[in-house]
Amino acid sequence: MTRGEAPTILCAGMAVLDEVFRVERFPSATVKAQASAFFSVVGGCAANAAIAIARLGGRAELAAVLGGAPDDEIADRILSALAREEVACRATVRVIGATSTVSSILIDGSGDRMIATHCDERLFTATVDDPQALVAGADGVLVDNWLPDLVVPICAAARQRAIPVIVDGDGPMSDTSELMSLATHIVFSAEALRATAGRDDLGHALARMATRAAGFVAVTDGANDILWLDGSALRRMPAFVVEVKDTLAAGDVFHGAFALALAEGRREAEALRFAAASAAIKCTRDGGGQGAPNRAEVEAFLAAV
Repeated sequence: MTRGEAPTILCAGMAVLDEVFRVERFPSATVKAQASAFFSVVGGCAANAAIAIARLGGRAELAAVLGGAPDDEIADRILSALAREEVACRATVRVIGATSTVSSILIDGSGDRMIATHCDERLFTATVDDPQALVAGADGVLVDNWLPDLVVPICAAARQRAIPVIVDGDGPMSDTSELMSLATHIVFSAEALRATAGRDDLGHALARMATRAAGFVAVTDGANDILWLDGSALRRMPAFVVEVKDTLAAGDVFHGAFALALAEGRREAEALRFAAASAAIKCTRDGGGQGAPNRAEVEAFLAAV
C-alpha cells in the first residue's frame, strides 16, 4: 500500500444467499406466521465483511466457495450482488455439481434472529490454487473459521508476508486448529468463545485462549461490553447504545471494519471502537450486510458520541 492509497483486505470464507423474513414474533411449531417484510441479500461472514470494507473505503477482495457454473443460479445472484458492491471476486472457487449455501432467516420485532442454513458438504474441501499469489497485493487478510481447508493456506501465506491475519471466531474452534497459531488477531463471538474455551465467564475464557492463541484475542457480546486482553490485563469497552432494528450481519460488519482499521495502522483499541460504531449503525437498518454504513456515516457517529 502506497501513501494515500486505500488498503486492500482479502476476505476468505463463507458467501451465502440469505432469504430474510421479518415477523412480529417467532412462531411456535405448526403455527404459520405472516411476514411483514421479505428481502433476499448476500450473506455469510466473509462476504458481509467484504461489503462492509468496500463501503468503508477499503478495497475488498473475496475468496469464497460457491456452486459450479452453469447450473447454480444462487451463485450467480451472489456474485452479481457482490459486483454491485465493488467487491472483487477473482479468487472465488466454483465447485462443479455442488450448490451454493442458502439461509432462511426470521427476524423478530426486537431484532433477534433464527437461522436455518443448507451448506453442500462438497464446498468444505475446496481450496485456492495459489495462496501466495492471492495475498501478494493484500494489506491484510480476514477469514472466518467455517472453511478451514480454504482459509488456512491463505493465512499461512499472509503470515509469510507479515501482514495482519484477522480470524472471525464465529464458530467453536478446536485446540488443534491451525488458525490459533496463524492469526495475529482473533475476535470471537461470545457463544463461540464459551464453546471454544469451555468457560462461561468471558474474561476467564479469554485468559484461557491467550494460552492457545499466538496473537491478540477479543470477544464481542451483542449489546454488552467488548472485552480484550492487553497483556494479562482484561480491558473492556461499552457497546454503543442504538435503537436496534436488525442484528443480522452486525458481527460481520464489525470484523470487516476492525480488519480495515488495523490495515490503516490503527492500534487495537481504536480499531475496536471504529468497528463497534460500524456495527452499531448497521443494527439500526434492515438488509443484513448490505445495511453496512459508509465511512462518512461512521465518522459522524463517532464525532457525535
